[in-house]
Amino acid sequence: MQVTGLFVHPVKSTAIRPVPEAYAGRAGLRGDREWMVVDAEGQLVTARELPALFRITADSDDRGDLWLRADGLPELQVPRPAAGAVPVRMFTRPPMTARPADPRATAWLEAATGRAGLRLVWCDDPTRRTLNPAFTREGDHAAYQDNSPVTLLGEESVRQLNEWIGSDPLSHNRFRPNVVISGAAAFAEDGWRRIRIGAVPFRVGRRVDRCVMTTIDPVSAVKGKEPIRTLARHRREDGKTWMAVHLLPDGEGTIRVGDPVIVDD
Repeated sequence: MQVTGLFVHPVKSTAIRPVPEAYAGRAGLRGDREWMVVDAEGQLVTARELPALFRITADSDDRGDLWLRADGLPELQVPRPAAGAVPVRMFTRPPMTARPADPRATAWLEAATGRAGLRLVWCDDPTRRTLNPAFTREGDHAAYQDNSPVTLLGEESVRQLNEWIGSDPLSHNRFRPNVVISGAAAFAEDGWRRIRIGAVPFRVGRRVDRCVMTTIDPVSAVKGKEPIRTLARHRREDGKTWMAVHLLPDGEGTIRVGDPVIVDD
């Protein structure tokens, strides 16, 4: 088995960004979901309720500054905030603090999405956030990823899903994984407990339960019924639909496209 794709999402819910390599640490892949968009009350705003976020391309540079792009708008450089703290909340989880971005980002986001009052914030310290103790340990951290620092998806699992769907095949991008691999049986990743990607060890926390955001085409931002409709027929358990797995890094190091993937347990 080997890695066939690595992806980061510098701003949560914006366009997926392929990378040839990424530094993996206890809080995930460097540059992944370190920023997020919040409303005037500090609540996370995602593409679930604002699909226009998918049309924003975000990249971060070596200094940690952010670059935002969208059709019809000038590129905006957002320096990594050096100070400041505002309360923010992800879904119904306990509030945290984040550093507010340059106010110019608010006007830019309104122009890009058509929604006023949006703010961009940066996670200056992922260790402040606690994760689900049911499948994580002390020392596991994440910035603004949903439930774990990293997710992994097998190409064969996507291929099997598309065979079930039967038409209009979906890309792995619908599931916004960090790591895509090939060479395993469909859904084999569900049963793994420990793996190594290159020289970096990971625990496999649990499967990923999928939400309606996977039904939004990341290119057109149009919502459909797949893949949730088909996953509900074939991959439904405990009232949820499952696709991909959560990974928890047990070490640090650079992982690359082409790296071998070894199952240790």
